[in-house]
Amino acid sequence: MNKSHCFHFSFLPMGMRVLYTSTLIVLGTGYLFAMIYIFSSHAGRDGNPALSVNDLIIAYSGSKSDTKIESALKGPMSNMLPQAEKDEIVAWVRRGAEEKDFEPKIALIFEKRCLTCHNGSNPHIPTLKGYENVKHVAEFDTGMDIFTLVRVSHIHLFGITFIFFIVGSIFCHSYIKPLWVKCIVLMLPFVSILLDIGSWYLTKVYPPFAYVVMGSGGLMGFSFAVMWVTSMYQMWFYKVPQDLIDNDGVVS
Repeated sequence: MNKSHCFHFSFLPMGMRVLYTSTLIVLGTGYLFAMIYIFSSHAGRDGNPALSVNDLIIAYSGSKSDTKIESALKGPMSNMLPQAEKDEIVAWVRRGAEEKDFEPKIALIFEKRCLTCHNGSNPHIPTLKGYENVKHVAEFDTGMDIFTLVRVSHIHLFGITFIFFIVGSIFCHSYIKPLWVKCIVLMLPFVSILLDIGSWYLTKVYPPFAYVVMGSGGLMGFSFAVMWVTSMYQMWFYKVPQDLIDNDGVVS
C-alpha cells in the first residue's frame, strides 16, 4: 500500500491550482525586486557599475582605500547626488574632514541631499545631521559592523526559510525522476542561505569568502527558478505520463 498522499498538480482541485499559481506569481515578483535591491545596494562600490566580488568584499570587509562615505557614494548612494557635489564631499574627506571646512558648503550638501533619510529617525541607517555624525562616516571603511550583520542575518534566516518552505511545498507536487534530483532541489536553498550568511562573517576575516557569498546567492536563485518554472509548467502545460496515471497521481 502506497502511504504517500502528495498528488501531482493535475490531480488537484482547480481552486488549489489557482491558489498555488497566485502564490508563485507574487513570490516570484517579490524575489525579482529583492534581486534588484541587492544589486542596487551592493554594485558599484569598487568604482565599476556591475556587481562583483570586490563589491561584496567592500560591503562586508571594508575598503583598503576609501572611507565609509566614499564607499557609499560609489555604491548605493551613487545616484543620490550630482557628480560635482560627490566630488566636493570626497575632496573634503581627503583633506582630513576638518570641522572648519564643513560649514557652510559641505553641511549644505548633506542637508539638501541626505537628511531626508539620514535624519536620525531610522536607527538602522547612519545619522548625517551635524559635523559630529558626519565625521563617523568619514572614517576608514571597515565594512558592515557585527550588530548590523546579526540584525540582517536573523531577518534573512526567518524570511527566506518561509519563502522556500512555501515554494518547496508547492514544488513537492511536481513529478521529478529520479527522486534524488527533486530532493536536492528542495534542500539546495536552505544549504545556500546558511553558506551565504555564514560567509558574510567570514568575509570580514578572510575577504576571499566573498566568492562563497556570490556563489551561494546564485545557487539560491537557481533553485528558486527551477522550482518556480517546474511548478508552473507542470500545473498548466504538462502532459501527465502513463505511469503517473496508473499510480492515481501520487508522486514521491
